Amino acid sequence: MAFSLVINIVMFAILIAIPFLTNSYSAYQLGLYLLYGMVGQGIALCWGKGGFLPLGQALFFGIGAYISGKLLQGDIGWGIVLLVLLLSIIVPATIAALVGLLVFDRQIGSGPYFSLITLALSLLGYQLANSQVWLTGGFNGLTGISGLPGIDSYGNLYFFIVGALLLSTIFLVYLIRTPFGQMLEAIRENEERVQFLGIHTSWVKAVAFAISGAVAGLAGAFFAPHQGIVTPQVVGFILSAELVIWTAVGGRFGFIGPVIGAVAIGFLASGLRDSFAYWEVVVALVFVLVVLKMPGGLSGMSLSFFKQFFPNIFSREQAPRSKIIPAKQSILKPSLIFENVSVNIGPVSVLNELSFSIKSSGIHCLIGPNGAGKTSALNALTGKLSFNKGEIFWSENSLKGVRPSRTPKIGIGRKLQVPSIFPNLSIRQNIDIALWVNRLRLNEFFSMSPYSWDLKLLEELQSSFLFLREDQELAGNLSVGQRQMLDFTMTVLAEPDLILLDEPCAGLSKGETEEMIEAISKLALSSGATFIIVEHDMQVVELLSEHVFVMHQGKMLAEGSLEEIRANKEVRAIYAGGSK
Repeated sequence: MAFSLVINIVMFAILIAIPFLTNSYSAYQLGLYLLYGMVGQGIALCWGKGGFLPLGQALFFGIGAYISGKLLQGDIGWGIVLLVLLLSIIVPATIAALVGLLVFDRQIGSGPYFSLITLALSLLGYQLANSQVWLTGGFNGLTGISGLPGIDSYGNLYFFIVGALLLSTIFLVYLIRTPFGQMLEAIRENEERVQFLGIHTSWVKAVAFAISGAVAGLAGAFFAPHQGIVTPQVVGFILSAELVIWTAVGGRFGFIGPVIGAVAIGFLASGLRDSFAYWEVVVALVFVLVVLKMPGGLSGMSLSFFKQFFPNIFSREQAPRSKIIPAKQSILKPSLIFENVSVNIGPVSVLNELSFSIKSSGIHCLIGPNGAGKTSALNALTGKLSFNKGEIFWSENSLKGVRPSRTPKIGIGRKLQVPSIFPNLSIRQNIDIALWVNRLRLNEFFSMSPYSWDLKLLEELQSSFLFLREDQELAGNLSVGQRQMLDFTMTVLAEPDLILLDEPCAGLSKGETEEMIEAISKLALSSGATFIIVEHDMQVVELLSEHVFVMHQGKMLAEGSLEEIRANKEVRAIYAGGSK
């Protein structure tokens, strides 16, 4: 963090000194590229941090420019300037938020659709800008823009642009260090897991997109007085594509990278445009080279170099734990009911009028041959699969039509079959996200003060799984067994009343399996929660389960104690390869 701060200070010091070291025209050109870099910062927020790529970001840049150009025509005062800045931020942000909510609602993995829709909106914006002459000036654009009062476009306007860039950089760097920013990065890593932790991911992505629109609109507000004209090209696809290229070349995982990319490619293109007929080919080749060989862009390459030779300067200080929370004192009375639940995926029936109930706490194992419908039952329970027939109730809550992000709020925690963690976040960051479930208030989402909490349960889990104490280690560096343990930890930290574990011991060594069984047993005893464990290993079932359910062909075949299940002729026939 200290290194990043130093880099930012040096960069902005250089930017401020540029007009004194070069001519006014070079500073004027640089000012334009810095505005493009600001728009690129918004793209980096969505693409690099959130994992979804906006292909029409010029639309919001152009909206800000047109608002600014329209209001800055004629004699103006600073009151109008403040109105320009306000509207140039609010209008693009509002449009972006609405688009985000419409596209992302109920959709996991909607990135390609989002990209295409933003591209279409940019093309639509270009057509409207060309056709609505009364508002935009049509093909010829808005002219007669007087600029800011007392500000020279070739002079001190440059310092206002640097100031705007500084503000956007500070704001975005702050934002990404808040719980909101950490949630956004977690969505990039594994959106489904974030939903099962109780986060409405569509809202997080929509807010991020709105912020990117606001930053682009602010840049557009300065573009109009800087250029003195606003044409339909500022909202079009060509500029949108260029913005993506500049962001990729500079580096999409940070907020300085897009600025570097815009400035570097801008001056490169400017230098080649008049001297080399195929200058666009050179720019395209630079883009392809960076994408293929340097996914982190120029800034990422530089950062890797410094990390290699100066690793100590990148050591992170641990943020203090700001809240101590007591363990959950009350727990919902167990009451899970499946009533004739059927689920079809195309022509295949994965659940066939499944009916069973659980009305006691403790550990219940759900077993059956591959394809019996065990995981599908958990998917229907947690909203991952919609069921077309029947009802599911948990503690008097109907789960029909429930979203995965809703289930933690009614006391249901879910661990997926494959370890579902956030590999590019640290162990601590993974744990923090789980700790925030149902504990973080809306205002705290955007504050750095409630970074994490101290919880007795976490201390107990760290005693069971010692590697959890190495909290600055990247989760992606963990073994399969350790990932399973981290995933289990994240599931139970929210202190759910109903805990669903799908193959918690898969991929674990003998020693790790013993550790996991011990941790589950301790938690079941201390918490009073209800566990449903899908498991194939009968030794694990024997050590854990107080009650066993057997599924076959999407139906409940048998239930009872393990001894009763072993004595059941129908169950024995199924596991022997026959049929009931």
